[in-house]
Amino acid sequence: MATVKVKGIILSENNLGDYDKMLTMLTPNFGKISCVAKGARRPKSSLLAGTQIFCFGEYLMFQGTSTYHINSCETIELFYKLRTDLDKLKYAIHINKIIIDVTDENQNCFNIMQLYLNALYTISETDKNLDLTVSIFKLRLLCILGFTPRILSCTNCEEKEKLRYFSIKDNRI
Repeated sequence: MATVKVKGIILSENNLGDYDKMLTMLTPNFGKISCVAKGARRPKSSLLAGTQIFCFGEYLMFQGTSTYHINSCETIELFYKLRTDLDKLKYAIHINKIIIDVTDENQNCFNIMQLYLNALYTISETDKNLDLTVSIFKLRLLCILGFTPRILSCTNCEEKEKLRYFSIKDNRI
């Protein structure tokens, strides 16, 4: 069982037993992984802050039979302002659900994680339009996943002016 040091962001957390947590973490190299944090719910635990949802940090863990076990963590960003504003939290949870749906284990998720962190930072730290931020996030995520829409010209007549509508069915204007 080798020890691994990896940066990641917590996507979900569930209680496990009296003081433990079962976590889902997004990492750049391993994709979405399951982790166990023993004693993370104890009041004086060193893992308490680093095992909360939306926490981005550097984790030292070892691989068990089916999950990783977290030994220690250093928090890099907690996105605290998401927790104090319900509107921002709603949008952050929305993009979190999207990330959970589109990522897999053992998948290179570097670009997805970078986009996710940028979106969370924009939602948390700026006063930009939240609907616009989430829309841009979705469009950029589609591009990363290989579903880039054709929007520069009409795909039927090649017209670049007076574009009227976007067809979701055909993924084009």
